Amino acid sequence: MHIIAAPDKYKGTATAAEIAGAIARAAAEVGHTCREVPLADGGDGTLEALGGANRESTVTGPLGDPVKAQWRLDAGLAVIEMARTSGLVLAGGAEGNDPLAASTVGVGELIAEAVDNGAKKIVVGVGGSATTDGGLGAIEAIGSPEQLRGIDVVVACDVRTHFTDAAAVFGPQKGASSAQVAMLTNRLNALVDSYKGRFGVDVSGLERAGAAGGLAGGLAALGARLEDGFQIVADQAGLSDALEAADLVITGEGFIDNESFDGKVVGGVTQLANAHDVSVLAIAGDVFDGVDGRVEAISLTEEFGRDRAMEAPATCVYEALLARW
Repeated sequence: MHIIAAPDKYKGTATAAEIAGAIARAAAEVGHTCREVPLADGGDGTLEALGGANRESTVTGPLGDPVKAQWRLDAGLAVIEMARTSGLVLAGGAEGNDPLAASTVGVGELIAEAVDNGAKKIVVGVGGSATTDGGLGAIEAIGSPEQLRGIDVVVACDVRTHFTDAAAVFGPQKGASSAQVAMLTNRLNALVDSYKGRFGVDVSGLERAGAAGGLAGGLAALGARLEDGFQIVADQAGLSDALEAADLVITGEGFIDNESFDGKVVGGVTQLANAHDVSVLAIAGDVFDGVDGRVEAISLTEEFGRDRAMEAPATCVYEALLARW
């Protein structure tokens, strides 16, 4: 068989490239050929999937401290991962975060730097944020829509949440209490009116505008396009062309549930593979109820136990495939 290895990262345990490599090693062991196409959905891992970092800049972190953020600029294309400037991990996780104060200023500083260095297109991956500031910090750092005139800014979104729903949907996982969620929602509602007045853009009805606590909507107010992150990465990686010669595509991520089929890598790969009449196998740390019938899936936790699946996911993927073949 000719196999396409097209996984997402296993968050916190393995990169997409590591999992793709494990799939390729297993395929080679039994005489199959394999093309590695590590993917991302707009969240962390997007920078790596789009070529990897070749620059590093010091910008303002989510809670005001300086952070060193890696990013990419090549042939006029800049790739920025907001998690590296304003991510929840940088804030110390939900326990260390200040949901009301967390800001996207660093994202705006990096966008401005990319423009100053000649970027003509900027892809901003917006997963993994600590923030729910509606992108106001980024807007203040950029200055005005005129700063982005002639620049194609594309926001790679990993969710399709609306702008004013961002706090309710994602605030708790960023450490926000019920009272803070209400305050953040009020802030987002106020920003809808502010952006409409300042920029003539109504972000309230835009699908995906709530990504990264409304950062996507804030950038849309400056003229950015909001797109599914999976599609951006898949197009750049040439996944559709790769599938034309494939007998099987193997995808996966840390866990698979119903949401995996709504803008995430597993769902996107499955849909694209179905269009090419290519079989799909998904391998994940955990496979939850509701996935049956949507894609054939292997759970590493069921095969190897939770501890080993967490400690050595790439090795488990390799062994699971050898056992299957």
